[in-house]
Amino acid sequence: MSTMIAHGAPAQVRAVEANRVLRNTYLLLAMTLLFSAVTAGISMALKLPHPGLLLTLGGYFGLLFLTMRNRNSTMGLVWVFALTGFMGYTLGPVLNVYLGLPNGAQQVMTAMGGTAVVFLGLSGYALASRRDFSFLGGALFAGILVAFLAGIGAYLFEMPGLSLAVSALFVLLMAGLILYETSNIIHGGETNYILATVSLYVAIYNLFASLLHLLGLGAEE
Repeated sequence: MSTMIAHGAPAQVRAVEANRVLRNTYLLLAMTLLFSAVTAGISMALKLPHPGLLLTLGGYFGLLFLTMRNRNSTMGLVWVFALTGFMGYTLGPVLNVYLGLPNGAQQVMTAMGGTAVVFLGLSGYALASRRDFSFLGGALFAGILVAFLAGIGAYLFEMPGLSLAVSALFVLLMAGLILYETSNIIHGGETNYILATVSLYVAIYNLFASLLHLLGLGAEE
C-alpha cells in the first residue's frame, strides 16, 4: 500500500510515485465517502439511535487503530470501509435531528455545499501552487488535541457557547488539515494512500459536522 522512495531518487520518479498515491487516495476517498453516505442514509431511514459519545469514540479509535495497523495490507482497505461506514452510521441520527428543524434541509444542503467548496478549493490550491504546508503539522496536532478535549468538555458540561466555539475552531483546523495532507502527498511525505484517505476523510467529516452545527446555531444533536 506504500512505497519507499529514496531521497536520492530522481525527481521524475518521486513525482510519478506522488501522482500514483494522489490518484489512489482520491479514488479511495470517493468510494469511502459514497459508502459513508449510504450507511448514513440507512441509519436515517431506519431511524437508528445515536450510539452515544463513549461508543462513538470507542468505535472510531478502535477502527482507526485497526486501519493504521493494517495499512500495508489488503485488510487495511476492509478497515477503512468499516471506519467510514461506522462514521456514516453515527451521522445518520444527527442528520435526522437537523432535518426535523425549521429550514433543516436547507442547513444540511448548505453545510454539504460549503464542505465541498472548501475541500475542492483548498485541494486545488495545494495542487496548483505546489506549496509545502508541512510547517502546519505541529500546530494542527496541538490545535486538534485542544479542540477535541474542549469539545468533550462542552458536551459533558452542556456548554453550548463553548460547543459553537469548538465547531468554529474545527472548521479552521480541518481546512488546514486538507492543505497539509494534500501537500504531504504531493511532496512525498505521505506514501500510503490508505492513511492519506483516512486523514482527508476525517477532515471532510469534521468540516461538514462543524459547519452543520454552526448553521444550526448550536441545536442539540
